[in-house]
Amino acid sequence: MHSGFAALIGRPNVGKSTLMNALVGAKVAIVSEKPQTTRHRIAGVMHRPGAQVVFLDTPGVHRPRHRLGERMAEATASALEGVDAALLIVEATSPSPGPGDRWAAAMVAGAGCPAYLVLNKIDAGGRAALPVYAPLLPKLAGVFAVSAVTGEGLADLAEALVAAMPEGPAYFPEDAVTDRPDEFLMAELVREEVFRLTRDEVPHAVHVAVDEVAERDNGTLYVAATIYVERESQKGILIGHGGDMLRSVGAHARAQIERIFGCPVYLALHVKVKEHWRDRAGTLENLGYRREP
Repeated sequence: MHSGFAALIGRPNVGKSTLMNALVGAKVAIVSEKPQTTRHRIAGVMHRPGAQVVFLDTPGVHRPRHRLGERMAEATASALEGVDAALLIVEATSPSPGPGDRWAAAMVAGAGCPAYLVLNKIDAGGRAALPVYAPLLPKLAGVFAVSAVTGEGLADLAEALVAAMPEGPAYFPEDAVTDRPDEFLMAELVREEVFRLTRDEVPHAVHVAVDEVAERDNGTLYVAATIYVERESQKGILIGHGGDMLRSVGAHARAQIERIFGCPVYLALHVKVKEHWRDRAGTLENLGYRREP
């Protein structure tokens, strides 16, 4: 058995979560066109005959503007500790590296493990940027051009990572695809719809907590969740005129939960205000954004 861990590092919006979902073959992390969607370090498990690769999806490398941003940066840095491979993810649609790419590259280079350059989104930008990004990492174990959307290049990347894993035990059962509980994914699916349907400061000011999950006698899964925002004005936007925005968020999130969990779902959503929750250490701890050890 060969098994190990591979960290996905890159600036926001390069497609790390989409790439991990594609390699794992299941949706274990939410995705959005808006930056800084991923807030936690999330493990996604890729199973192959005689091998297991555990990918660590991380928040995009960025300069923190509040305590939540600091926790996100800590989650990214801690993901590189003790891994067997580090993947610098860059995007083909950006013709040259920016400060975030260089910062992420420095983190990968300093991890002390084999480093891979992965040029993502070649379906939209081609492969021309590869020679521009390759110098970011002085020592490369491999260079790959892929599309997490179309699947192009993913088989070669997966094969190379499996070959790079050391001998070791299976860290997860064969039917496991993530280290996160079902409630976490349900909350994230609600937050994904908030990111998709709202704009400006609202999506980034939102935290979703699942309060209850219960299976009803008729086979329906009852899910109650609270959406926290920082201001009353954000609450009004999220609820919408006559509750139309909240109903839309709930309808789309419910459809996703039903598709993933394979059963009818009754989703009850409530919106509450927690002022400045992103900058309050105690509140962040209570909401699950704990400091990385």
